[in-house]
Amino acid sequence: MALVDELRRIALDSGLEEFGIAEAQVLERARRELFARKSAGLSDDMGFTYRNPERSTDPFAAVQGARSVIVAARSYQRPDPMVPSALSARVARYAWTDHYAPLRDGLRAVATHLRAAGHRAVAYADDNTVVDREVAHRAGIGWFGKNANLLVPGRGSWFVLGCVITDAVLPPSPAPVEDGCGTCHRCIDGCPTGAIVAPGVIDARRCLAWLVQKPGIFPMEFREALGDRIYGCDDCQDVCPINRRSDPAPEGVAAPELVAWVPVLELLDLDDATILERHGRWYLHGRDPVWVRRNALVILGNTGDGQDAAVEASLVRYLQHPNPVLRAHAVWAARRLGRNDLLPDTDSDPSVRAELIAP
Repeated sequence: MALVDELRRIALDSGLEEFGIAEAQVLERARRELFARKSAGLSDDMGFTYRNPERSTDPFAAVQGARSVIVAARSYQRPDPMVPSALSARVARYAWTDHYAPLRDGLRAVATHLRAAGHRAVAYADDNTVVDREVAHRAGIGWFGKNANLLVPGRGSWFVLGCVITDAVLPPSPAPVEDGCGTCHRCIDGCPTGAIVAPGVIDARRCLAWLVQKPGIFPMEFREALGDRIYGCDDCQDVCPINRRSDPAPEGVAAPELVAWVPVLELLDLDDATILERHGRWYLHGRDPVWVRRNALVILGNTGDGQDAAVEASLVRYLQHPNPVLRAHAVWAARRLGRNDLLPDTDSDPSVRAELIAP
């Protein structure tokens, strides 16, 4: 079909690397799973597609008269940058730069071509309108790994996904690809908190990628497991044999634009406006930098040197911070680094007092 060939060419010319088409249908399997996991508490307080499962599994609610869903993927696999020598925090690979912007541009180019041909078409990327992994599976782009990511045959899961919902009638791609994981369970074994509770099932209450975004006190039982991660967690993807064999994307982002590591003490010194300017593409609940500061304090406790003067100065400052969430995590960090001498005798806030008397 000439139109499909044109759309595929536009997508590939725009830097999108995988392209598929699925018939517009209510995503019944995904809907059942979302409701079941939400009912079981596995989604914790997470919103996104869990916020309204009926809406996020219904392409007809997004585009009136929808007939087809075009799905595209763009790789975010990049060569690993050098690990810095200074006290630093790791950023998950997908957040090293804004990979969704070029994905969105490519999808919009496809949608523009469809509209020029007289069709309705709307592009979605990093959006809770549709469960794009489910549509990508239906469109034959990949299979669901045991880590719940979509794996592209021969290339793995280092992809961001997006789609275009349209009223154009387009021929669907071949049937979904078969499961390529076999008996491998390295992702399940490799999760630092045991968050993969069954093949393809994530308990968000244990998942570091969610916990670093969730507001409130970081769960005590997972603080050590956080290690040096400031945003996201790649462990279940890093151990995947298919991902280990995958090559970086053919065209890359200049190294200075990649933010794979963040200096911890520098971050703790920044004002709110600067944090938002540098890391505004990260999801911060309420656009409040307090949550990334909280994560940095946990990392400081895990990886800092309690005898270092700069570390001590940061601890002292945050032990006196007006925000009790930050005081609480500063107490934990100071205790973990053997600096009980810096701690106050008590505090007006119960969460801070709980940290002071914790075993």
